[in-house]
Parts: sequence; C-alpha cells; structure tokens
Amino acid sequence: MQAAGQAATQQAIFGFRDFSAESKTEAKFLTVPDPKTAGQVLKLLTAEPHLAATPEDRKNVDYIAQKFRAAGLDTEIVPYRVLLSRPKSIQVEAFDPAGHNILSGLTPEQLPGENNQPGSGSHDPRVVAAYNASSASGDVTGPVVYANYGRQEDFDRLAAAHIDLHGKILLIRYGKIFRGVKVNLAEQHGAAGVLIYSDPQDDGDAKGEVWPNGPWRPASGVQRGAVQYLFRYPGDAETPGIASTLDLPDSARVSAERDEPHIAAIPISAQDAEPILRAIKGAVVPDAWQGALPFRYHVGPGEVSVHMAVKMDYERRIIWDVIGKIKGTQYPDDWVLEGNHQDAWVYGAVDPGSGTAAMLETVRSIGELVRKGWRPKRTLVFCSWDAEEEGLIGSTEWVEDHARELKRAVAYFNVDIAVSGPNFSGSAVPSLDRFLREVTKSVPSPLGSTVYQQWKASKPPETERRGPASAQNSEDVEIDNLGSGSDYSAFIQHAGVPSTDISSEGPYGVYHSQFDNYAWFTKNADPHFVYLQQMARELGIEALRMADADVLPLDYVTYAKQIAGYIDAARAKASDAGMASLNFLPAKEAASRLNASAENVLTQQLSATGDLPRLNAALRQTESALLTDAGLPNRPWFRHPIFAPGEVTGYTAQVLPGVNEAIDARDASLAARQLVALTQALDRAREALDSAH
Repeated sequence: MQAAGQAATQQAIFGFRDFSAESKTEAKFLTVPDPKTAGQVLKLLTAEPHLAATPEDRKNVDYIAQKFRAAGLDTEIVPYRVLLSRPKSIQVEAFDPAGHNILSGLTPEQLPGENNQPGSGSHDPRVVAAYNASSASGDVTGPVVYANYGRQEDFDRLAAAHIDLHGKILLIRYGKIFRGVKVNLAEQHGAAGVLIYSDPQDDGDAKGEVWPNGPWRPASGVQRGAVQYLFRYPGDAETPGIASTLDLPDSARVSAERDEPHIAAIPISAQDAEPILRAIKGAVVPDAWQGALPFRYHVGPGEVSVHMAVKMDYERRIIWDVIGKIKGTQYPDDWVLEGNHQDAWVYGAVDPGSGTAAMLETVRSIGELVRKGWRPKRTLVFCSWDAEEEGLIGSTEWVEDHARELKRAVAYFNVDIAVSGPNFSGSAVPSLDRFLREVTKSVPSPLGSTVYQQWKASKPPETERRGPASAQNSEDVEIDNLGSGSDYSAFIQHAGVPSTDISSEGPYGVYHSQFDNYAWFTKNADPHFVYLQQMARELGIEALRMADADVLPLDYVTYAKQIAGYIDAARAKASDAGMASLNFLPAKEAASRLNASAENVLTQQLSATGDLPRLNAALRQTESALLTDAGLPNRPWFRHPIFAPGEVTGYTAQVLPGVNEAIDARDASLAARQLVALTQALDRAREALDSAH
C-alpha cells in the first residue's frame, strides 16, 4: 500500500473521516451543546462551597444525578466510607531574635476593602480554613529555612551547603512538583514542619494583574491541596487495593500511618510569607531561588523562628460517586467511560466546575440523540467522582470496586480543569495519541477552524499538572504522557484502561483558592462559555467515536515505537550513571517484537475484515497485559511498567518507572530485575496482540 493511501485509510480507521453512520451521528451531536446552558449549569454548581462529604457536596451530587436521569441514563449514587481530614485549628506565629512577633496569625483570603465579616465580599462562613489535607497534627517551634520549590535538587543544594534541616521549619514555595512530594522530602530530611506559600513570581502580580483586576493570585490567596503521598498510592489511605465500601469491616482496613505525612504542613499566602522571608538571614539565595517579593531572599536558618500548630480531625466520612450508563446494543459488556470530579476546595469554578459543566452538557446532548432513537454499540458510562481533591479517592475506590468489569473497559476519557482559557492541551496513553488528534480535527474552535488547527498553531503554556511530552512526530501537536493528579490515574496505572485527559488552558492564578469562583471564570476564563461548549463537543466525540467504532482505534505501532525510545533513553542514562553493564538488549528486542505484531494487527485494523470481536478483544487486552502483578518497587499499587507518577515529582509522568528510578538510586541489581519485568510485560502485550489472528 502506498504511503499516501495508507495514511488516508488510517485516518478513516482512527478518525471516521468518511460519510458513515458514525460521522452522521457525530454531525448531529455537534449541533446540540449550547454555551448558555453550560454556563447556567456552572453558575448553579459553584453557588456554594462544596468540599467533599459536606451537605453542599451532596446537593451537587443529587443535581448531577438528576441531570443524568433527565438525559435517559441508568443512574446510581455510589457511596464509600473513606478517611478524610479536616482542620480543627491552625496557628502560625513568627518571631524575630528578640522575641518580637512579626506574624501573629494567618490572614484570611480577602480582597482589598473587604472587612471579612460573614456575608461581606468573598467571605462565606461555610468556607473551611485553608489547609493541607492529609497533614499530620503537630505543635512545633523552630528556626526557618527557605527551601525554594522543595525539589530533590533543592534539598541536595542545602545539603551541599551543610545546612542541617533537623528540627527546622521549612518555608517552601508552590510549583514545579506535587506538594505531597515537597512534604515527603522535607520529612526525609528531618524537618519539623512545612509552610507552603504561593510566590508572586509563580502565579501572582509578577505575572500580571491580580484578581479582581486580572487572572492572577492576589496577595492573600492561598493554594489549598492534599499532601497525601499519592506517588505510593491514591485513594482511601486505609484501603489500598480494595474498595472502601460501606459494609467493609474495620478488620479489612490498614493503618494509614506508613504512607501519610508524619509532620505538619500548612499552606499560606504570599502576604503571610513575606514577613518571614524578609526576616530570614544566612546565605543569599542563588538567583534561581529568588522569588518576586521586593527584597533579596536568604536561606537561613537564624534571625526568625516560627511556631506552627495544627490539629487535624481524621474521620471516616461518606462520599458519593454518580454513575450513569447507556447500555450498548452490540457489546454491552465493553465500557467506554468518561469522568470528572464534582468536589472542590471552595467554589471550584475552573477546578472542577468547568469540567462538570462540560460533561453535563455532553450528557444532555447525547441524551438528545438517544431520545431520537440512537443507541451506542458499546455501553457508555459517565462518572462524577467525589473526593478527588483529597487524593483521587472517589475514582480510585470505584475502580477497585469494579476491577472485574474494567477488564472489558475500552477507554476512559478524563476531564478535570476543563476550561481556564483558550489553549487546548491533551494527555494520553500512546495508543490513543492518534485518536485524540483525530477527534480534535472534528471539533470546531471558537477561534475559527478546528480545535486541532488552533492547538497546532499555538503551543499551550506549561502547567504544573502536565507530564513530559511523548516521543512523537515533532511536526505534530504534542500529547503529554499521563502522570497523576487527576482521576485517570487508577484507570491506566492500576487497571490498565487506555486513558486520555483534556483541558483548555489559560492564565489561572487562583487555583485551589477561594477566588476560583463564577465571577473569576466569567471575567477571565470563558465569558461567553464557548470553551465549555468546545469541551462538551470534544468529550462527546471521544465517547461516540469509541463507542461506535467497528474496529477499536488503538494504535500500538506508535506505542511500541515510543517504548523503544524510552528504552534507548534509559540505556543512555544508565551509561551516564556508570551502569553501562546493564543489559537492555532483551527489552529492546521485546519492544521490536511488539512493534512487529502491532504492524501486523494494523493491517487487520485497516482492512476491518474477519473476526472483529476477536480483533477488538486483542486490542483492548494489550494495555492490561502490560500490568505487573508485583507492581513497582516499594509501591505495588502502581502496576503499569511504562508510566507512573514520579516518586520525586508526583504529577509528572515517569516513563519506565521501575527501571529509571532504580538507575536514579544507583541500584544496578534492582534495575536489572526491573528490566526483566519490563521485557516480560512487553512480551505479554505482544502475545495479546497476536491473539487477534
């Protein structure tokens, strides 16, 4: 087959770029999502603070379930009993060498001119004080050390400067890596406690106008967030690997102490960090450590001490997932899933309200197709997760609860921070890279042309939540790998369900703060809700195309080639680390065998003849065949040998995690064992593909 002809045929298989019934269904669907309707839903969802397991959260759960049922979905509300933390009291004080108080307490989030009385301005008495979920309780006093972003390289630099961190309070700025990793590294280095603040350089006035005049974080803004050690396992901390159902006996639960922080962590604003940073002495920080506050930063310790006291209330609380299904006509046991979480730290207009509003508009629009007689070939499952913010809990418990059914799941499509601006961004497992690009070619952009063309024309901004770009055609749009930080994690990294995650991004300085509200959204993110419409369309085409595909559009040729590239990179890394004797050849040969099988199966995909159920089963089983029963070293919940969140990054994807992290640890024996496990996983995947014949 000539290259041009093959490319056109591949586009037909992976993109339905023809005049089939599928594309006609998609054309009908695209006319339904409505910006005004999505905006009305967003306003209702964000009217009240709705932290997980609160009455306001339950109110939104009931509303989402009602919307599912109105669209014709078979809907259930699924409860789980999980360990959640709430702050009883939080206190931070700072003192100069003479004992004078330079910070007497934390400033409430408020805009200039507000008096912080109930009912005034942005204040709402139902807003829970800013805290770090999963923080330990503690009452400690110590000298302060500034640790920049709290990355491994930052701690290495402090160690090289012979700064002892035992018993110190670390002041760390948000950004670059997951906050739980910052706390874990601080704990490993002997710190007594951690204050995490938002520096204006990263999301405040150094970026531009702050809210209410612009999109960036005002001085009193605080980034809440969980510090659970998600890189070990997400979900309920007492039930790793099993679902925390209401009838689960206490005897089946484990202590959460081993994998939870043992030191207190408190998020604070730039406004409250400023007097502490100003008073710290010691060595002047390197230029790369300097933030945007108007004075030179110092490392410490000395000159300033901090007293921090945290009392946390840990209780088993009820959370609720909402699950809605449209049963497939031909393959009812093959599920195509879409999900977003409904809980928020406060009002959550961007995170997650924009995702929920977009998904509900997708559901409403697909419901219109159902009302007119259309039914999917595969079962569509729409999911609204709870307690994502505390550690991806609702989605993880549900995945653990439905492990058997998910062996037949075809794909999971995630959306979280759906809209914070106009720049589309996508992440996916490599088998869905081509599929995701093709979907964006079918969805119109509010800027004109298609989402794909706008995506290609402007490189999306870097964000904390995204992983490193996949090895791919540099002339095409970049699709990131899946790390962690959202609800796709359990699907791909524990259950082996091919997954994507999409968003439309822009300047977003109010992440996890009280200011992420409807007013901010309508001024800065999407005033006319046209990007909510775009994301509803994008989600809908993903679902429709996968549900009705005669041949599953899973591309293992691209996947195998990327894995081969990852192996080459790991081999070079090992050589640089003085571990050149490691034998990468078996893994590289296994990747070549997988590629050869994928090329053979691609021929079957292109012809779309023969035993299609058998072909589709082989395509679906290939991803889960990669999973290892033993999981990754020291974190067995993560079973995927190709992708996992990095142990020292958290959000960012680590490719070949078992191999690369063993190389980082200079453990040649472990690296060799992980190479064997990788080779075996690749051969299992190849065997799964070969079963298509």
